[in-house]
Amino acid sequence: MSDYKYHRVLLKLSGEALLGEQEFGIDVKMLEHLADEIKPAYEAGVEIAIVVGGGNIFRGLAGASSGMDRAQADSMGMLATVMNSLALQDCFERNEMDSRVMSAIEMHQVCESYIRRRAERHLEKGRITIFAAGTGNPYFTTDTAAALRACEIGAECLMKATKVDGVYDKDPMKHPDAKRYDSVSYMEVLSKDLKVMDSTATALCHDNKMPMIIFNISQPGVFDRALRGESVGTTVVEEEH
Repeated sequence: MSDYKYHRVLLKLSGEALLGEQEFGIDVKMLEHLADEIKPAYEAGVEIAIVVGGGNIFRGLAGASSGMDRAQADSMGMLATVMNSLALQDCFERNEMDSRVMSAIEMHQVCESYIRRRAERHLEKGRITIFAAGTGNPYFTTDTAAALRACEIGAECLMKATKVDGVYDKDPMKHPDAKRYDSVSYMEVLSKDLKVMDSTATALCHDNKMPMIIFNISQPGVFDRALRGESVGTTVVEEEH
């Protein structure tokens, strides 16, 4: 445990991270990869919370842009995150990693309801705690849910696992000359609209001095290295005065 810089973290996974090589749904191979990435830290006693998006199944904004009521579409998106959370739990437990799913929307037949003190107790007992259904409210993304839960549980860092290896000054998929930041301030993220997380999530982390690390989850061992404080991806921190 002493080798790790962070002892309680929240890992934000995009729904797209579960796609793997597929165009829709959940790739079991990707679930196994995530379990392999997380297990060393889990076995070392790092307290790990997870928030996962639902974009691999349904995205509320996409539904709203097609004419659906935004609140209704967001509710569907929140249910998609519950499906992803249950898939993660199943994979973790098949790999002998104790875990709990806690939903912001009550659904007692399939998972627990989110209660902050109970979540902290799960973490203290060494259970991976997966927060599902976003904040439980429409108009809030799972990025904002991740920032909120990280602050609530007293996480030392919010780690966002994506398909790119950090934060760039422009979309690296469209611009080959895009430059990656090793470190960037919250205010730069907001003023330059760097698309690290949505502005609500970034502002919440800024107000609560919650450091963020953004990295590519497909790189083997990257989560463990981030926990040890090694330089991976991009770190979002307070401005130096």
